[in-house]
Amino acid sequence: MEKRLTITVDGPAGSGKSTVSRILAERISYMYLDTGLLYRAIAYKAMQRGISIADDEALRELCDGINIPLEADGDMRVLVDGEDVSGPDFIGTRTEEIGMLASSISAVSAVRDALLPLQRSAGEHGGIVTEGRDMGTVVFPNADVKFFLDADVDERARRRYEQLVENGGNANLDEVKRGLETRDYRDTRRAVAPLKPADDSVIIDTTGIDIEEVVRMMMVIVKERAKGVGAG
Repeated sequence: MEKRLTITVDGPAGSGKSTVSRILAERISYMYLDTGLLYRAIAYKAMQRGISIADDEALRELCDGINIPLEADGDMRVLVDGEDVSGPDFIGTRTEEIGMLASSISAVSAVRDALLPLQRSAGEHGGIVTEGRDMGTVVFPNADVKFFLDADVDERARRRYEQLVENGGNANLDEVKRGLETRDYRDTRRAVAPLKPADDSVIIDTTGIDIEEVVRMMMVIVKERAKGVGAG
């Protein structure tokens, strides 16, 4: 890798972006930033403290307590007021209820304004794979490589259902699908940073494609882009 790039991976829930982003970061020894986890952390703490989504000041104060120590090992930690809410055994941020609340909170301007500098500072020197819903359009509009992953809603629902069950939660496949459809509608139509591919995104439909194949496709593009940028 001739140059340490900023790589963004956007897409709807269940498209596979978290899994492939983490693997991609590990393969090229980059840091990994899951911005969705930041919003879920805020949602979890807001629910825990009884903070309304309309309380901009309280939500902003929650954001001020966030810290994300990043390491180039594919893992990411999120601390909120010193509490690690990102470990594999911490399921509080992974429930469907928190996912829905995070979708709403991510559209709150006060929250977005507070978290934007934190996200940008993490990627200012490159060498990072960052994933979310507006990484390539808003947070890192000048990223070196932009991906947008998608899949049909039935496959995304199945993946999300299996993830919830694996994490020890109770889930109903039909309810998971309805939840995804609601989030898709909200995320793509919201006025602030709607979910959409950047004009220069590489769009990958992951329906029916296994994780290793998706990562392989992304690796080819990343290596080609790194050589091109390095030559420039």
